[in-house]
Amino acid sequence: MAEIVQEEGHKGKGKKKAKKHGTHIDMTPMVDLACLLLTFFMLTTAFNKPKVMEIILPEKPKENEKPPELDKSRALSIILFEEDKVLWYSGLADPSKDLPVLTETNFTKEGIRKVLLQRNKELFMSITQMNKDVVDGKLKLPRDSIEGRIKRFYKADKSGPIVLIKAADGVKYRNIVDIIDEMAITNIARYSLVDINSVEKTMVQNYISSKSSGTGINKP
Repeated sequence: MAEIVQEEGHKGKGKKKAKKHGTHIDMTPMVDLACLLLTFFMLTTAFNKPKVMEIILPEKPKENEKPPELDKSRALSIILFEEDKVLWYSGLADPSKDLPVLTETNFTKEGIRKVLLQRNKELFMSITQMNKDVVDGKLKLPRDSIEGRIKRFYKADKSGPIVLIKAADGVKYRNIVDIIDEMAITNIARYSLVDINSVEKTMVQNYISSKSSGTGINKP
């Protein structure tokens, strides 16, 4: 706040001259306001944590170590399609053999989630039962122990699907997030985002052609 210092005029005869006085600025309120703003921004920064999606990545192979071969019987390829649609097929597309049939589904509970749960039933039930026991009080475990046990379930899984997620042309980024959410909901232990290959692109084009002609459409 500004404070003007006034001085009394000289007594006696003669014309009084106006004198200019300097102003004194009190910075105390400004310092208080700066401290309050600094405290506010520090607290809001600490509380407003960024929302991230946790993805469990496989361990990196050691030097000169060959990556493990993919079990074709467990492979499940998911192709994200335009207009929020999903195409999937079992196994791998081998051009030297008969190509697998694409099945169309969506992101509803009766869509790709149902397919994943059917393939991952054993692991999903094990984790669901453990979480139920924790909630009911039958199993007392701290948070970090629960996460550690789930990771051990994932590592020991030998029958669940190995999901290969691929994106065709016209796929929205939101669909990528949606399918990763489905991996977490259905407790898929092993999945990977990979590029769609030329064989699968041809399969998608053939599927579009057959759908437009009304033949060869396979839905669950």
